[in-house]
Amino acid sequence: MMPPPFLRASTPGPPPPAPVVIAVCSGKGGVGKSTVALNLAVALGLDGLRVGLLDADLHAPDIPLMVGLRRSAPSRGWTLSRAGAKAAVEPVERYGITVMSSGFIVAEDQAVTLTAGLAGALLAQLIFATEWGELDYLVIDLPPGTSDVVQETFRLLPAARAVIVVTPQDVAHLDNRRVLAALSMAGATPLGGIENMAALTCPCCSSRLEVFPPVAPERSVWAAGLVRLGSVPMGVVGDGGGTEPVVATAPESPRGVALREAATAVRAAV
Repeated sequence: MMPPPFLRASTPGPPPPAPVVIAVCSGKGGVGKSTVALNLAVALGLDGLRVGLLDADLHAPDIPLMVGLRRSAPSRGWTLSRAGAKAAVEPVERYGITVMSSGFIVAEDQAVTLTAGLAGALLAQLIFATEWGELDYLVIDLPPGTSDVVQETFRLLPAARAVIVVTPQDVAHLDNRRVLAALSMAGATPLGGIENMAALTCPCCSSRLEVFPPVAPERSVWAAGLVRLGSVPMGVVGDGGGTEPVVATAPESPRGVALREAATAVRAAV
């Protein structure tokens, strides 16, 4: 079988090693999954690695906004390539990484109304037809839940490792225990989990403020065997609380430090 384009060598000789694929997922929306995915990718890039970031949340892409790119002109059509066709897709370079998103195809407020089959075809095109170049890591920001796109990602990239994002809420842990079950059924490898919005560091006195009530230990994803890769506090405006990648814009803030430590833990786990 011909390897995907981002696995092929651009010059004669043996192909480069396959990139490590990190699929960032969560059973619940609103947990900061895209924020974690973007910061992981940028942090790995700041470590000197060649990193691609794919926004695979096809129906609600947020990565373009987070990297400061907005498309105002609505798209009138998009050509999906057949399997094996050479229809190159041009990514963008931001914060030292290569980024691709369905949000580069449609306008910022344009709805993406794809059937499951078409969503799978678009996902495959964005993975395999994007001109990634040679990569060390490909980070994929998945939509929340265990939808078709999530399942198709692990089918297309069976070596992908999952990083699960969870907030300290009982419902978030419940939804992510379901993700663990789905990953097990798909034969996918959970690399570990990152707790986001773990607490709030007061900008005035630097004390730690717990925002959510504690989750009973026996109901947590950690009790289910997921390895904790990091714990990231909430941010406030001016202290790493914006949408941009805080590891680049405010690396010494509490969030910046925690996310860089999480990226180091991901590399160690790999």
